[in-house]
Amino acid sequence: MTYSYTQISQYLTCPRKYRHRYLDGWQEKDTRGAMLFGRAFEQALVAYFRREDPAAALFREWSVYQKQPLQYSERNSWEGMLQQGIQQLDRFCQDDRVRIRQPRRNLQIKFVRPLGAGNDFVAYVDAIGQLDGRGCLLEWKTTSSRYPEEPDGLLALDPQLVCYSWITGISDVAQIVFVRKRLVEIQYLHTTITDEQRREFSQLVHGSIQQIESANFLPHSGIRFPQNPCSSCPYVGLCLGKPEIAAAALVRRPGAEHLGWLDELNY
Repeated sequence: MTYSYTQISQYLTCPRKYRHRYLDGWQEKDTRGAMLFGRAFEQALVAYFRREDPAAALFREWSVYQKQPLQYSERNSWEGMLQQGIQQLDRFCQDDRVRIRQPRRNLQIKFVRPLGAGNDFVAYVDAIGQLDGRGCLLEWKTTSSRYPEEPDGLLALDPQLVCYSWITGISDVAQIVFVRKRLVEIQYLHTTITDEQRREFSQLVHGSIQQIESANFLPHSGIRFPQNPCSSCPYVGLCLGKPEIAAAALVRRPGAEHLGWLDELNY
């Protein structure tokens, strides 16, 4: 079986949510404007490094969703996000701090790592290049608020960056954060992942897979006021046994209903 960072992360967050998504076949509907805009913006960055028109690429990719009923935050809209994206691309070009040689080879790179017992781990890295002349692994992020930079070294705790460092063997990693707000801002964040962190992540992956293959999918309720992630989880309708709530947020892939045998493994 093939695993990924998203799968391991979701299992650690809530094993029952993992089962709903990856085994029972329920998938969240693509209605979040911010998420879809992030995908379009990544394609615009690909166009930039390939010496194509990044603004035209952003408009082309984002236009696909112009007439769709997407969910936006209070201050966002399709037109507003497009304008912000073009301004961010202009600033990124002016800053000129990132270099990527052979962009067709070093952008959106697939890495696969064998785990044994017929399993492997896959990750798609945004880019490998240079930030301010220093070679590193690069990850793009679009967000509505700044990423925290204090205390010093905080970025090294990002589990996804640790994952990418583990699968690539690259210690130096960087996040380029495109902050969507009225004043254009781009954060250039750099850190180093240690060998110990990579070893610990490897142990975390193997341990999580053992639990998954043992069919340990107990619910992990997030209801603990005032922080209650269950209330915003798209799978909450399934856990509550309310199909009308599930249908509003989820779709089910064909063939996933033939998985009743998993219930037997839990007893």
